[in-house]
Amino acid sequence: MRIPISRPFFGDKEKEMVQKPLETGWVVQGPYVKEFEGLFTSYTGAKHGIATTSCTTALHLALIAAGVERGDEVIVSAFTWVATANVVEMQQAKPVFADINLDTFNMDITSAKSLITEKTKAIIPVSLFGLSADIKPILEIAEENNLIVIEDDACSTGAWYQGVHAGTLAHMGCFSFHPRKAITTGEGGMILTNNDAYNEQLRSLRDHGASISDLDRHAKPRSYLLPEFKMVGYNYRMTDIQGALGVAQMDRLTDILDKRKEQAKRYDQALSDLDWLQAPITPEGYTHGYQSYVCLFSPEIPTVDNVQELNKKRNMVMDQLDEAGIATRPGTQGVHMLDFFRKKYGLESEDIPNAYLADQLTISLPLFAGLKQNEQDFVIEQLKSVRL
Repeated sequence: MRIPISRPFFGDKEKEMVQKPLETGWVVQGPYVKEFEGLFTSYTGAKHGIATTSCTTALHLALIAAGVERGDEVIVSAFTWVATANVVEMQQAKPVFADINLDTFNMDITSAKSLITEKTKAIIPVSLFGLSADIKPILEIAEENNLIVIEDDACSTGAWYQGVHAGTLAHMGCFSFHPRKAITTGEGGMILTNNDAYNEQLRSLRDHGASISDLDRHAKPRSYLLPEFKMVGYNYRMTDIQGALGVAQMDRLTDILDKRKEQAKRYDQALSDLDWLQAPITPEGYTHGYQSYVCLFSPEIPTVDNVQELNKKRNMVMDQLDEAGIATRPGTQGVHMLDFFRKKYGLESEDIPNAYLADQLTISLPLFAGLKQNEQDFVIEQLKSVRL
């Protein structure tokens, strides 16, 4: 038995839906993308949803809409996927790395506030692993300093914060539909915003800067007339094949999220007596979407001084699970430790200590809607028999 870290959850509806664009011949951005946008905004409560090719391109467009350009600074969580910082570099701006809280893995508010300078243009908090960032104090800091908040919600479908869905309080929230996420379109992303001006700009930016989409143009008289191009744009359009898959996935979203929550609860209960493993927490007022079940390896209180020794033990645990046929992963990465950013900005791992500890000591366990109970039981059994 080989248990993967994750697996998409498909059925007959998905097979049926992806064929429909093939039958109509409209396979580029079209009616199913529009329907998917509508379903996702209806679920989250956002006013506008703009589908893109990925969360990375969504973040890139959001930075452009925010006016981030050469010489600006953007504060980003240090513990995140590399794309969060890469998009800042794409705008020839500087990513400035804020530390995280080790209990939630999300941005530390005090750290972020201390990094604001006259060059700061935006903040990108990451709602990591399905737990929303503590967005209200971040918005307060942003308002005090005239900053734009772009929430990296790659993992956050199904994450709720004080009664609202992640990504709907920030100026813009960017989601991913990669296969490891709760629902998937293969690759794909979405920008949520309640701002009409951002919505109009983002729709044009994703479509080469066109003043009207192909779908809307073909629905009007004289469809042969090409649109105006009033800005430089990109080809960041989701295909209608992906949109159709997204429509089918939205039909099963509640079921998928319920299964993930059930599995997380079983892990919580079964692993509570392991004193070397800190399970994910859900603060009061939050609903965890459980894109991943990420634990902290902590047989003793982790510090910069003991992290390397603990990392060796963490890796031994992951090796034992791998030998038993169980896939695990680190939660994500300390981006400030990656070669490009470390060298360019003269950073050391310990400069951002909690992100460093999380990079070295997190363990993500198998969790996905199709995970069978006997498979999860086997993961739990192997964890309880781990030799430290």
